[in-house]
Amino acid sequence: MSEVEETMRRIQSHPGVVGVIIVNAEGIPIRTTLDNSATTQYAALIQQLSSKARSAVRDIDPQNDLCFLRIRTLKHEIMVAPDKEYLLIVVQNPSET
Repeated sequence: MSEVEETMRRIQSHPGVVGVIIVNAEGIPIRTTLDNSATTQYAALIQQLSSKARSAVRDIDPQNDLCFLRIRTLKHEIMVAPDKEYLLIVVQNPSET
């Protein structure tokens, strides 16, 4: 797990990064750099959104799959890297990058 921790530290050190969350397939946060309430909220909502996005991609082309999801709002940019068993969620402040 030290490799995971090192990767999270490396991502967190980038300018503008607010937090990093690793979520399992059930939407349960495994590792996080955010506070508990923000982690719970991001984990639940982003896991659902990622699942729907993956479904939409597969509906369009069954041979295809979701590789990366990037969402930009007025306050934050949320980047999601889905895997079979985990989701990597990075929240950053786009004005600080």
